[in-house]
Amino acid sequence: MSASAIESETPDAPAPVSDSQTFRRAFKDLRDGLNQRELWLSLGWQDIKQRYRRSVIGPFWITIATGVQATAIGILYAALLDMPLQEFLPYVTVGLIVWNLINASIIEGSEVFVANEGLIKQLPSALSVHIYRLVWRQMLFFAHNLLIYVIMVIAFGVWRNLSWASLAAIPALGLIVLNALWVSIVFGIFATRYRDIAPILSSLTLLLFVLTPIMWTTQSLEAQGGAVRDRAKIAELNPLFHYLDIVRAPMIGQPQELYHWYIVITITVVGWAVALLALRKYRARVPYWV
Repeated sequence: MSASAIESETPDAPAPVSDSQTFRRAFKDLRDGLNQRELWLSLGWQDIKQRYRRSVIGPFWITIATGVQATAIGILYAALLDMPLQEFLPYVTVGLIVWNLINASIIEGSEVFVANEGLIKQLPSALSVHIYRLVWRQMLFFAHNLLIYVIMVIAFGVWRNLSWASLAAIPALGLIVLNALWVSIVFGIFATRYRDIAPILSSLTLLLFVLTPIMWTTQSLEAQGGAVRDRAKIAELNPLFHYLDIVRAPMIGQPQELYHWYIVITITVVGWAVALLALRKYRARVPYWV
C-alpha cells in the first residue's frame, strides 16, 4: 500500500474547539475583572476627580444637588398629600438616594462599553473591569449622598425609630449592587449592539420614576379607600418598588414585608442567569461592536 493511500485512510485530527462562548470563559472574565480591582478602583475614583476638577467642594456637589431636590420635592408633596413633613421628607430623601443608584446603573450601564471604547480596544483587560468600575463609581456617589441621610436622621429624629432591624439595609444594599452588576452587563452588551436601546431606557426610567413610590406613598393612596385603594396595588407590579423598599424601610425605621425580599432575590437570580448567558454568547463580540 502506498504512503498516499495510508495518509488518505488516516482520520483527520479533530479541529480545535473554541471556548470563547462557554460559561467557563464567562466566569473567568468576571473573576479576572475582580482580580484587577486596583485598576477599576483607581479608574472609578479618577472618574469622579475628573468630573469635578477645579471645583472647590468637588463631588459634594452631588450631595448638594440631591439634598436640594429632596427638600423641594418633600416640602411640595408633603403639602399636596397632607403628610407630616418630619415623616415625609426622610422618606423622599432616602428614596431619591437609592433611586439615583438604581437609575445610574440602568442608564450608564447601557452605555458602559460604548463609553469605554478606547480602553476596550487598547487595554488587554477583562470586559467586566468596566462593569466593576461603573458600579464602584456609583457606590462612591451613593456614599457622598449618605451625608444627607445622616443630617435627616438627626434633624427629624428618625434615629428614634431605628433598631437592630435597620441593619437589614446592609444586605439590601448588597443586593442592589449585585443587581447593578447584572443590569450593566445585560444592558451594556445589548445596547452596544443595538444603539437604540440606550435612549429607550432613558425614557423608560423617567416613566418609572413617576410610577415608583418616591414622591408619593402607597399608604397615602390606600388611606383614600375605594377604587384608589385598589389601584394602589398596581405599584406592586413595579419591580423597582421592591428594590427601593428593602433599602428605604430599614433606613427610616419603617416596618417591612418579607415578600419584597423574595421578589428581589428572585429577580437577582434570574437576572444573573441572563447576564451569564449574554457574557457567554456575546462577550467576544463587544470589542467589534463598540
